[in-house]
Amino acid sequence: MLNFKPMTIFNRYQLTRIFFISAICLYSLPSYAHLNVSNYKAVNPIDSSGNYTAATIPESKTITNTGSGSGSFYENDAASLTKLAAGIKKPQERRKLMAYLKTLNSGNDLHYNKSGAKFYYHLANTFARLRFYPLAMKCFFKTIQYQQETDSLQQNYLINDADSARANAGYLIVNSNDDSVLNKRSFSLDNLTAAEKKSRAINYEHIANTFKDGKKAVAYAILFHVKQPVPGKRKIFALTNTGHTFITLIKYNTDSTYVSLSFGFYPQKDNILSATPLEPSTSSVFKDDSGHKWDEVLGKFISRRRFEKILALTGRYSEMEYHLSKNNCTDFGLDAATAAGINIRDTSGKWPLGSGNNPAVTGQSILKGRFANADNGMASDLFVDWDPSILK
Repeated sequence: MLNFKPMTIFNRYQLTRIFFISAICLYSLPSYAHLNVSNYKAVNPIDSSGNYTAATIPESKTITNTGSGSGSFYENDAASLTKLAAGIKKPQERRKLMAYLKTLNSGNDLHYNKSGAKFYYHLANTFARLRFYPLAMKCFFKTIQYQQETDSLQQNYLINDADSARANAGYLIVNSNDDSVLNKRSFSLDNLTAAEKKSRAINYEHIANTFKDGKKAVAYAILFHVKQPVPGKRKIFALTNTGHTFITLIKYNTDSTYVSLSFGFYPQKDNILSATPLEPSTSSVFKDDSGHKWDEVLGKFISRRRFEKILALTGRYSEMEYHLSKNNCTDFGLDAATAAGINIRDTSGKWPLGSGNNPAVTGQSILKGRFANADNGMASDLFVDWDPSILK
């Protein structure tokens, strides 16, 4: 006859832990510091491609460049742009496109108009999805020029110190350095649909030193990325997938070079239950997310002061523990966005035994236009992109 011992409190506790391990996904949900949204204003309407319509750009003639004789390559670009993402993978198409962009930059007879703005916005979308973020923001900068044709643009977006107030758009034109970067990474363009590479661990010193290149900066930019567990859905987790939030920082230099780094805040699991609802706290680590996929992105040009605030914020996070509900990857990303002057509403949700801000809800808020530039309460001067297919 078998002799069963009564279950002790310790054994019951262990059994409960095992049950939760099998019932609850091991995930790391992100979050964000509370935002002041009292000054939120309505954003521009979103068109069917997932991009903001250039509502403030007056209708004009088709973009032209009569002086070069090469302007016809991307004129009347509606049909061409549908094939742009695929065509840019081919070396000859990249050469054509880059040559055309450089011709536009050098031509004094280029008419800035709504057609040109849409063209550059599509280019910004394409380069962002190819993860050429510095080039994407350069193209987006051209769309800002269409909307704000005065010198106040530099004063609002490109000032990093008193000496740089006279910075002009010539520092952000497409140039031979872009050719070089595009060609060096061309080997990866055919692998965009391949399995995502695992992000590698980096420390704060690596992040800070990336931007200490000894060159004078003329402009800075940030991109805020969200990868939802289920694209286009307010589903906080899907099995073990809980999504991710990360940022990209870019420093543009006076010699037309730039440095860029994409990174996010992660849990460094101390044990199997770390960063779960049962044990939400654990050690933390930053990781290089340059190859990480995303569903939604917001971008903005920022001042040197804001750029340095974001680096200081990164330094503080490097000394913090990761916490599932209070201090996670979305918390870091949204804190950085706040420092950059980007406000996002409604980023919090609940899950078993916890709640907090997370990629699923944050991504949905971006899709619904619940964000704005904190400097003016509008969203027209923020770069916005997502794959429109996720809304179907």
